[in-house]
Amino acid sequence: MKKRLILFIFAAASLAGGYAKTDKKTNVLDLKTSITDPAIVYPESFEADTQKLLEGWFIKNYTATDNRYATEPDVEASDEEMVKRLSALPTVIEMPYNQIVRSYIDRYTQKSRAQIAAILGLSLYYMPIFEQALEEQGLPLELKYLPVIESGLNPNAVSRHGATGLWQFMLGTAKGLGLEVNSLVDERRDPYVASERAVSYLKDLYSAYGDWSLAIAAYNCGPGTVNKAIRRAGGEAKDHDFWSIYNYLPAETRGYVPMFIAANYVMEYYPKHNISPVLPVKPLVIDTLQIAERIHFNQISKVLDIPVEELRILNPQFRADVIPGTTESPYTLILPSQQIHAYLMSENDIRNFEPDKYGKRSVVEPGEVPNDAMLAVEATEVWPEDMGEADVALAAAQGKPSIIVHKVAAGESLASIAEKYGVSPADIKKSNNLRRNAVRVGQQLRISTSSPGDAPVMAASQPEKATRATAKTPATKQTVKKSSKPAGPITHKLRNGESLSSLSKKYGVSIADIKKANGMTNDKLRAGSTIKIPAKSNSTKKSTAKKSSKKKSKKRRR
Repeated sequence: MKKRLILFIFAAASLAGGYAKTDKKTNVLDLKTSITDPAIVYPESFEADTQKLLEGWFIKNYTATDNRYATEPDVEASDEEMVKRLSALPTVIEMPYNQIVRSYIDRYTQKSRAQIAAILGLSLYYMPIFEQALEEQGLPLELKYLPVIESGLNPNAVSRHGATGLWQFMLGTAKGLGLEVNSLVDERRDPYVASERAVSYLKDLYSAYGDWSLAIAAYNCGPGTVNKAIRRAGGEAKDHDFWSIYNYLPAETRGYVPMFIAANYVMEYYPKHNISPVLPVKPLVIDTLQIAERIHFNQISKVLDIPVEELRILNPQFRADVIPGTTESPYTLILPSQQIHAYLMSENDIRNFEPDKYGKRSVVEPGEVPNDAMLAVEATEVWPEDMGEADVALAAAQGKPSIIVHKVAAGESLASIAEKYGVSPADIKKSNNLRRNAVRVGQQLRISTSSPGDAPVMAASQPEKATRATAKTPATKQTVKKSSKPAGPITHKLRNGESLSSLSKKYGVSIADIKKANGMTNDKLRAGSTIKIPAKSNSTKKSTAKKSSKKKSKKRRR
């Protein structure tokens, strides 16, 4: 048994050594026709929204299809017939046949027949654009079928990774190629500009690899991924093509070149598979204009009686139906050729069609607010550092709701600030969305004193602060003027430890006047309840003045 195991290992090693010494070019040629893959992953772009394609504005208005693709089944073709048809394609790029290519052809001709019918209709418009771009750069015309597998010829296609447009450019690649992408314009969706840049990019990739299968694979997954696959496969890069690095590529990229070959096949041989030929109902002849002002599609549509959907089909690069043209940076607008003259004749009408609705305001003046409304708004928020605190108390006593904005000073805490304004710490936290009890120096806290009973009563502010407040706003000026008059009656919320005596000293009114104003028969006060503080009476002022004069006369005698 042990001897047999040793012989088996030796035989396996000999086979492996023999394989390693085999000429790599021979293996590449063999792989093109013999490679198989039991776990094919179809690229995301293959699964287009077929129903949307069939119901698209262009298909419904410019083409006509029969339902042969739906009523008649696919016509089976042998492998030999497939090889013969692929070999007959007039292409520079090699189109080998193998099990993987066959799986994609079958998917197109059997499961995606409606999709192919829609793509054939769209190709009437898009293929001449692709061919022109390829012809200008001298690249193989069969590359025009790359957008078929990339986007299903949908200029607004967006992959789950953010690749956009007919050629499915990622944002970074697009900007690197000089395409404009912002909220209003996305040139990845522009059939002409995007095709020009895509062809230029393909030309650079072919210059780097010298092999179209590798260049096409790199277009899908990026040169870095292809280079890594070549390194993992070993040997010289010049000896490799797509098929020799197939197993070292990401699963989705493995299907990219086979899918490209299948697209070339089905776009040429669709009649042989009972897929409906799409015929043009009316020609779409287009022309261009340079727009050097901001114009909305709706303005063009209403004046020229062109469906907005047609403008979108012809100009998919304008993401918000807005042409943001300026004299320094005009944009190209594509229209049916018969509408070009109409646009030129109606430029003023288009520009002036509902300009308030579609124009962009460059300068905006704030709307005027009635004086009463302005006073009401401004009276709702005051700043203690700019306005006397006694004036805030007066505003609250007069029933004017206020929000005090307090700037936290050194040594202050949430509890001390709450005590200062006669509110609870929980109220301050709620008004400022605070999760903790900590406050920081310089932090601004909004403190609501919306109820007259909750209004803080504090010492009068310094004269210079009142002066600054006077210069602030009309509302502040009005409040400061009122503060010079006798304040009262004031509603005061009682705290622990307060007595009639302390209230009398605090507000400069007699105990008797306080008791009279509140109908009190005794001196007892209850914390949390409210009490009215009457205005200073003339007798109180006189008695206060007499006391102060007596004190002064006593001092003089001494």
